[in-house]
Amino acid sequence: MKQAWFQNGILMMKFFGRSELALKAAGIGAALLFSVAASHAQSSGPFAGFDGAWTGTGTVSLSDGSTERIRCKADYKVAGTGLSLKQALHCASDSYKFDLTSDVTSQGDRISGNWSEASRNIFGNLQGTAGGGQIEVFVEANGFAANLTLRTNGTKQTVQISSKGEIRGVNITMTKG
Repeated sequence: MKQAWFQNGILMMKFFGRSELALKAAGIGAALLFSVAASHAQSSGPFAGFDGAWTGTGTVSLSDGSTERIRCKADYKVAGTGLSLKQALHCASDSYKFDLTSDVTSQGDRISGNWSEASRNIFGNLQGTAGGGQIEVFVEANGFAANLTLRTNGTKQTVQISSKGEIRGVNITMTKG
């Protein structure tokens, strides 16, 4: 049973006999609303579309002029706020491999963070921009610098790395899942 009336132009309702059930329903509704809002915050952040596991193939161009086909796996973890990203990118060919990890945070569309490449034991800083399914960063370490671009559109992602070091260029196409 319920009673309804208007107070200051707002419809007010009072429930009789089912107040505990109404309270539970309101709590469930609030929890659903919060989870949708948290999901929306992540999906609208600068790292939207990156979260999850990706696999694919590509090429690596080395300083000696050779080019090799590579196989890659990537894992991206976007924080619930949508404002930070952890990345792990592992690629290998028959004679070459690299293991790149990064931890990035954003302030608006500007991002910064740290990165490392395990097989060569190098690490450094990165800075750039993110948004609209694209990340563009400049990475640097002692004696090494490169530009890295990641583009995501639905379940397809491209990764491009260019430098003047041992790795001159990397071009990878991956799919999610």
